[in-house]
Amino acid sequence: MNAIILVVILAIVEGITEFLPVSSTGHMILVNKIIGGEYLSPTFINSFLIIIQLGAILSVVVYFWKDISPFVRTKKEFVLRFRLWLKIIVGVLPAMVIGLLLDDIIDKYFMDNTLIIAITLIVYGVIFIGIEVVYKLKKIKPKVKRFAGLKYRTAFLIGFFQCLAMIPGTSRSGATIIGALLLGLSRPLAAEFSFYLAIPTMFGATALKLLKNGLAFTEMEWSYLALGSAIAFVVAYIVIKWFMDFIKKRSFASFGLYRIILGIVVIILLLY
Repeated sequence: MNAIILVVILAIVEGITEFLPVSSTGHMILVNKIIGGEYLSPTFINSFLIIIQLGAILSVVVYFWKDISPFVRTKKEFVLRFRLWLKIIVGVLPAMVIGLLLDDIIDKYFMDNTLIIAITLIVYGVIFIGIEVVYKLKKIKPKVKRFAGLKYRTAFLIGFFQCLAMIPGTSRSGATIIGALLLGLSRPLAAEFSFYLAIPTMFGATALKLLKNGLAFTEMEWSYLALGSAIAFVVAYIVIKWFMDFIKKRSFASFGLYRIILGIVVIILLLY
């Protein structure tokens, strides 16, 4: 295997897992550990795993453009769109503050810890299944089905759930969706708001990583970043379309089961 094949594999994994509640960063770290070898430097890989998420985030912008674009025809539409973006900004504030404060600590103690990834995969898998079981047994109905009904306070609280995903293996989309469900949002609305929160959050995470590590990439490394981002964009767009259809008919329990199985497999590999 050479560096280009590794880049392609990591980009495909990023595109598939970024918006599914299974942890994209956790998957990419695991894939890199299993097949990474010495093809790419540790410093570059650290930046690569964050920067190619931009490709996936751009797929959100393209897919939901008609719903988030500020270019609308009427004053009423502009007010609604302005309120939506205000709620997105409010939801991102916790991650901005906590992320800046804890970024170095997370990089040092968690980013390369395979055991923590395995544990968080299992824990949040159990939580997902637990939530779905409770919802089914108690026949809980969502209180909020449209963005117009989403309060700023609720958006802010969902933002705190997003902070849980700073630990690799948690899943940013998984944490925000869990938070949104617990706070009364419907599944489709929870998933959509999770996608919207990803736009400023991941742009900010990429900017922070670039500020810390600089832009001192080789010409070849820049080409790897471009290739990885392009592949992540295409794959993520396909996954978003599939996921939005999936959650209208199915629960998140299957993702919870997948997380538990993967976490157990990782622990077994660590032991042997």
